[in-house]
Amino acid sequence: MTEYFRPLIQYEPTLPHGAVRLADGWCWFERVEVIRRDGPCEICAARDVPGPILDRLAAPRHAIAGLSMDAPRLMGILNVTPDSFSDGGQFDALETASRQAMKLVADGADILDIGGESTRPGAREVPVAEEIGRVMPVLGAVCGRVPVPISIDTRKSAVAQRALAAGVSIVNDVSGLSFDRQMAETVAENDVAVCLMHAQGTPETMQSDPSYDNVLLDIYDWLEARIEAAVAAGIARSNIIVDPGIGFGKTMRQNLALLRGVALFHGLGCPLMLGTSRKRFVGTLSGEDEAARRMPGSVGTALAGVAKGVQITRIHDVRETRQALALWQAATGAGQGR
Repeated sequence: MTEYFRPLIQYEPTLPHGAVRLADGWCWFERVEVIRRDGPCEICAARDVPGPILDRLAAPRHAIAGLSMDAPRLMGILNVTPDSFSDGGQFDALETASRQAMKLVADGADILDIGGESTRPGAREVPVAEEIGRVMPVLGAVCGRVPVPISIDTRKSAVAQRALAAGVSIVNDVSGLSFDRQMAETVAENDVAVCLMHAQGTPETMQSDPSYDNVLLDIYDWLEARIEAAVAAGIARSNIIVDPGIGFGKTMRQNLALLRGVALFHGLGCPLMLGTSRKRFVGTLSGEDEAARRMPGSVGTALAGVAKGVQITRIHDVRETRQALALWQAATGAGQGR
C-alpha cells in the first residue's frame, strides 16, 4: 500500500519536544497525516514517519540562484505579452516593461519572472521567434541591472537558451519539461535552476474538463516522476523547484484541495513554489470578475501558502504581499524561535 505524508504545519516560535523543523525554515510539525489511495487516512507522530521521507521533510533546501530558501521568497511577475489574463498589454513595450521590473524589485521582489507567452486558459501557442522578440529586449535592459535573480517563464528551449545567455538564472517551465524535449538538456548544460510545474493538458485545452482520481496524490506522483526525469537528464536535484500548478487544468474545488493540502509536496524534497495571484478561482470565491482587482484575495492565498511552508510565492502585487507578509510574521512569530 502506497502511503503519502502531509506534515501538519505549525509556526509558533517555541518548538515542543519531538517536533521537526520543516526544511530548516520558519515552520515545524510534530504530527503528520498519512494518506492512502486505497485505505483510510490517519494521523501519526513525526517520529513515526519513515526515515527517508522524514529526511526529505526536514532537510534544508539548497539555495536557488544564490537565494537561500530558509525564508519566504516573493517572485514578481512581469508579463511582456499583449494577452495575459490580468495585465496583458500593460508591459509589452520596452519602456513600460523596464520600469515595471525596477518597480517590482523596489517593492520587495526576491526574484523577477519574465514571460513572453501567455499561458492563460485558451491561450494560443506563440511562435518561438515572436516569443524571443518579446522577452530579449527586456532581458537586455534588466539583466545585470537589478540585484535579484531573473527567471524566464517559457516552455521552449530556444527561448530559454537565449535568455540564459543574457544572464537569466532560473527557467520556469509550466509544462514541467514535457513540452519541449530539448528543455531538460538546455537546463542541464547551463547548470541553472528550473521550476517544474504541473499542468493537465495545454493552455488551449487545460480547462475543458480537468479530471483526477485524487488531485493531491496524482500531482505528487507526476511531479516526483518529472523530478526523476530531470535528474536522469543531468539536472542537479539541488536546482529543482516544484509547483503544483494551481489553475492549470484544475477546477475551483481541485485548486482549493491543492491549496489546503500543499504541505504534502514538501515530501518531494525540493523548494516549493505556489502561484495563485489574481487567478479565476480567487475571483469566483471573492465575487470579483476583474482580474486586476483581485489583489486582496491573492494576498490571502499567498499567506495561506507561506503558513504551510511554501518557499517561493509567485505574485503580481509585490508591495502589498510584502507588507502583509511582514505583519503576518510579526504577529505569529514565525521563524523567530530558530
